[in-house]
Amino acid sequence: MADTMPGTVWFVGAGPGDPELITVKGRGLVKRAGAILFAGSLVSQAAMRWAPAGCTVADSKDMTLEDMSAWLIDQASRCDTVVRLQTGDPGLYGALIELVQPLDAAGVPVQVVPGVSSAMASAAAAVESLTLPEVTQTVIFTRMEGRTPMPEGESLEALAAHHSTLCIFLSITLMGKVTAALSAAGWSPDAPVVVVHKASWPGEEKIVRGTVATIQGLCREAKLVSQSMIIASPTLGARQWSTLVKSKLYDASFTHRFRRASVPASTLTQDTQDNP
Repeated sequence: MADTMPGTVWFVGAGPGDPELITVKGRGLVKRAGAILFAGSLVSQAAMRWAPAGCTVADSKDMTLEDMSAWLIDQASRCDTVVRLQTGDPGLYGALIELVQPLDAAGVPVQVVPGVSSAMASAAAAVESLTLPEVTQTVIFTRMEGRTPMPEGESLEALAAHHSTLCIFLSITLMGKVTAALSAAGWSPDAPVVVVHKASWPGEEKIVRGTVATIQGLCREAKLVSQSMIIASPTLGARQWSTLVKSKLYDASFTHRFRRASVPASTLTQDTQDNP
């Protein structure tokens, strides 16, 4: 590496697929980057439209982690701004630390820009809320065990026993095991499940709705074999519920530091953490 200070490598979350869902900061970095390494199998090529003329662009889909780290280190010796453009958010299933460690060892500065996760984009595509008052206030991001083993206590069955919202990544080819784990954790065969393929990708997004009992067959019919988010949650379908517990934060009887109650106080059950 040259004697001059290396440039900074920015790990930028490109978002779930729609190039317009990259953050403003992320887009600004792409616009001024001297080199960009993007995950071509997952990040839309359209995200490159902001790259400046003369920017060195490489696709990482055929690279090993060692190849990627070496490329980033080499480009940081040539450019002030190097961008590693990753799908979703770099901190979720993105090999972030595995890539950062060699850069640290080489003395290359690193920064991270968060991105919109496919979990958020999938809920948005399906017009679903991942939390609802008195239904669930917890969201679990997880995956089925495959070639990557799960730590003790983090099996899907163990996590599903909480009966909160589950956003299950990287598991569409293991749907039979997903539904078996949900069933073993006590989920009803009629419990709703939604699967979103390529959430937010223009012209490619697919939404499949079913239940624990039916979702595997429906996904097979839809030929979903990759890039699909599985959401199992007691909140699914709430848009059609005839009764819904409303948030106390916006209740006319609820006082907080920005608004006084405008009607007599009702019985409040929400924890005081709702008070900003």
